[in-house]
Amino acid sequence: MTRTLVVVGHGMTGQRLVEDLRARDRTAAWRVVVLGEERHPAYDRVALSSYLDGRSAADLSLVRPGLRHDALVEFRHSTRAVAVDRTARTVRCADGGTVRYDALVLATGSRPFVPPVPGHDLPGCFVYRTLDDLDAIRDAAAGAHSGVVIGGGLLGLEAANALRLLGLRPHVVEMAPRLMPVQVDDGGGRVLARLVSALGVRLHLAAATRAVEAGPDGRAARVRLADGTAVDTGLVVFSAGVRPQDALAADAGLPRAERGGFLVDDHCRTADERIWAIGECAAVEGRCYGLVAPGYRMAEAVVGQLLGEGPTRFPGADLSTRLKLLGVDVASFGDAHAQTPGALEYTRHLGDTRYAKLVLDEDGTVLLGGVLAGDTRAYPVLHGLLGRELPAPADELLGTATGLRDS
Repeated sequence: MTRTLVVVGHGMTGQRLVEDLRARDRTAAWRVVVLGEERHPAYDRVALSSYLDGRSAADLSLVRPGLRHDALVEFRHSTRAVAVDRTARTVRCADGGTVRYDALVLATGSRPFVPPVPGHDLPGCFVYRTLDDLDAIRDAAAGAHSGVVIGGGLLGLEAANALRLLGLRPHVVEMAPRLMPVQVDDGGGRVLARLVSALGVRLHLAAATRAVEAGPDGRAARVRLADGTAVDTGLVVFSAGVRPQDALAADAGLPRAERGGFLVDDHCRTADERIWAIGECAAVEGRCYGLVAPGYRMAEAVVGQLLGEGPTRFPGADLSTRLKLLGVDVASFGDAHAQTPGALEYTRHLGDTRYAKLVLDEDGTVLLGGVLAGDTRAYPVLHGLLGRELPAPADELLGTATGLRDS
């Protein structure tokens, strides 16, 4: 007998779960109903800025034509889930309708965090998360010359690139003393800042936002920093991090992690044996993962359980990243910040354009992590050596593998 799986959220992780389930469900054990809050089907958020560089929503779509016509899959877009009744096993939607489930997967993702500074809600202030957000930013950019991005992390630099594609001069305001503070160290941050600045992006580092101020028309016209500096702008984009989209937890009586997110075990299961959570909304044993790759692994683990393949576990995730931001290559892997007790750091840099760091154990023989900025061609080799004894001394490996020499 075919049972009903309801998936709340149609982002990249929810889509991966649906694809994986349909590919592995040989006996048609499950019918899937997907509730997506956005009007668009799942799309590639990693390539979001390309939407402003000529790609359409259809180009970015992750839904195969065959899946749209699959009799065992129903997509309901522009449909927001507002409550879960665990006793009746139903999901209630904002339009008043309900959907009954035999199993429920919460893949609601995350929402942008907007710092509650004065003026954060003025017309002309935006977040950078969805295609609709980009449509709104593009409309506002038509009459502007510059834009301010508040936040200098991964998404902040993506947002700055989006403003460049729209013909604006971007300003980036970051509270930390360097860009991408989670991924790179001070040395990598300096190289990243120099390369990004050379592209015409004005950086305001170690700078807090005091307020967004309105112009005569009532729209955002400048950003006032804590030191009194005023940055004139035609629009403001908040990209200061995300928070798990876990509002359904309170109504459903599901535990939340201390810092947000549906609390799940290492099988991605909540306190209710019929309900799982995956992706950015899931706090696996209290920890949320903000990258798409861990979400995909969670989806695969849950599909295994739905198909009776045993208590397949989420094995944890490698949070290494290799990216091209504003045309600048950056990579971070393993214990990039040398937090392991006794860890040793070896660095090389070439002028203002390239930087590399290796982090080794206290004996200097096992690679624990590293940072690359400006040139990441050595990343596949170095990443493959993580946790292994080095085949050569660190100085030699660093110089040879990266092509860098002491400056």
